Amino acid sequence: MSQIAGRITPRVVSREVRLKRRPVGVPTPDDFELAEVTLEGPAEGEILVRNLFMSVDPYMRGRMIDRKSYVPPFELDEAMTGGCVGVVEASRHERFNVGDHVLGMHGWREYWLSDGADVQTVDPHLAPVQAYLGVLGMPGLTAYVGLLEIGAIEQGDTVFVSGAAGAVGSVACQIAKIRGCRVIGSAGSAAKTDWLLQTAGVDAAIDYKLENLRAALAGACPDGIDVYFDNVGGDHLEAALDLMNTRGRIVACGSISTYNATEPPPGPRNLFRVVTNRLTMRGFIVTDHWDRFGAFVRDASGWIGSGQLRWEETIHEGIESAPEAFMGLFAGENLGKMLVRL
Repeated sequence: MSQIAGRITPRVVSREVRLKRRPVGVPTPDDFELAEVTLEGPAEGEILVRNLFMSVDPYMRGRMIDRKSYVPPFELDEAMTGGCVGVVEASRHERFNVGDHVLGMHGWREYWLSDGADVQTVDPHLAPVQAYLGVLGMPGLTAYVGLLEIGAIEQGDTVFVSGAAGAVGSVACQIAKIRGCRVIGSAGSAAKTDWLLQTAGVDAAIDYKLENLRAALAGACPDGIDVYFDNVGGDHLEAALDLMNTRGRIVACGSISTYNATEPPPGPRNLFRVVTNRLTMRGFIVTDHWDRFGAFVRDASGWIGSGQLRWEETIHEGIESAPEAFMGLFAGENLGKMLVRL
């Protein structure tokens, strides 16, 4: 045991979720396993953190494939990683005190040790701590950078957002409205389209599971689309390409419709419109834009304070529910950010 800040810190038993096998197609519960590990109290220069919330995100599906990408794949039989917020239970680090709330990338487990290099404190008075995994975290920053820098939205633009009721899309819709754009969002249920219209304040919402996407999008965009924020790919990208205005911008953020494909999906059949309409289509990875995080938090916290930016969370309880929460992303079960409370 170690004596930390006047407290006794014994060994702790932590449960963690490991990748048992690499999924083929849609992940199943058998692809994961729950294991226990024992952690000692922190060594000199370390902190011990108890997780409060962890994030599950669509990009994690790509990390389950053993291939080279912008982020290394998960290793089999090892705890997975992802965004998390927790509280410092014990500290032997000069920058962190017991009781500090911190943001890190040690999700999928209940406790973790760190030397502090990949950890930052967050203010629990600004917003609930789990907001730093959603509206004030990576999803919010993704929407902010994607619209303002990659998409370069301007007042009066018509902006189409697919996956509009998800963690990124819901923030993107609202930022576009704040910046004076006309906004159309697509989602996969009546509850989600109702939220987009009544809470996010979009100008039109399309339930792509009930409506003909191409016809509904054309009806909602009689003057075309200036910026398409693409979270879905596939048929959504094709539908948007047909309606893009000359010199429009496509923000390639994600393509969740293809993440579980067992064979390469066909490319958009109308991709030549990029040429004829002189479009800009640009992909981006949010971690390349961490220099914008301070400006983002400043702006987003102001919008939250003024009531212009609102958010939803779908919360599962307990580390054992993490695989179910993750799989739920691909069934469209989340409104806003999908989280696991530990």
